[in-house]
Amino acid sequence: MFFSKKLQKFKNLKHCFFSRKNGFSKGHYTSLNCGLGSGDKKENVLKNLNLVSQKIGCKDELLITLNQNHSNKVVYFENKSSIKNKLPGDAIVTKIKNVGIGILTADCAPILLYDPQKKIIGCIHSGWRGTLNGVIKNTIKKFKELDSNIDNLFAVVGPCIGKGNYEVKIDFYKKFVNQNPKYEEFFKKIMDNKYIFDLRGFINNKISDLNIKNIENIEMDTFTAWETFYSYRRSCLNNEKDYGRCISVILMT
Repeated sequence: MFFSKKLQKFKNLKHCFFSRKNGFSKGHYTSLNCGLGSGDKKENVLKNLNLVSQKIGCKDELLITLNQNHSNKVVYFENKSSIKNKLPGDAIVTKIKNVGIGILTADCAPILLYDPQKKIIGCIHSGWRGTLNGVIKNTIKKFKELDSNIDNLFAVVGPCIGKGNYEVKIDFYKKFVNQNPKYEEFFKKIMDNKYIFDLRGFINNKISDLNIKNIENIEMDTFTAWETFYSYRRSCLNNEKDYGRCISVILMT
């Protein structure tokens, strides 16, 4: 369990970047796998989610995650009747209290957001595709629509794959530099057609470009910290058939 020093200061807020530890799953999924979309036994995942609900302080049915698909879609819950679990999207924004909104990751970055003045919370699944296509921008746009002042907004980027372990090919690199040549700074060439990509740096750049000043990073590499986090890329390299997902959650009381 990992926490933001900035967010911990707010007594009406609960949050956590959960690790893979202290759950019920076995094998590749050991042990706090919260991904219902994985091949893990459903009863174990539900036990894990129940444990997360207890830790974060909400009812099981009010721990809400998305059917994440690396999009730039933001889900907004205006009132309790609008709350639904597993809607398609990659970010959630709400003002509703006692609802835990969460993001599932296994190398991508979870981002937790809070505006203490307007009492708005948000969470983002920020992988390369969603970030490149504007999921962070769209989420902040929703905050602004709710009259949030960006000067008051806190953004915390959780554990994700480190730049030293994110090898990509030239076609991946071109997706970025074709959109904006300045994005070259987030790549380092290691072979003729191979680069390493700084996902965390790219995400922080996107957040800063939106004039958000209160940024915090939980600087941990999901690829190397194999006892602590799940990693899609590490599982692929180890020829594992599947992988678990860590959950990051934020809730207002």
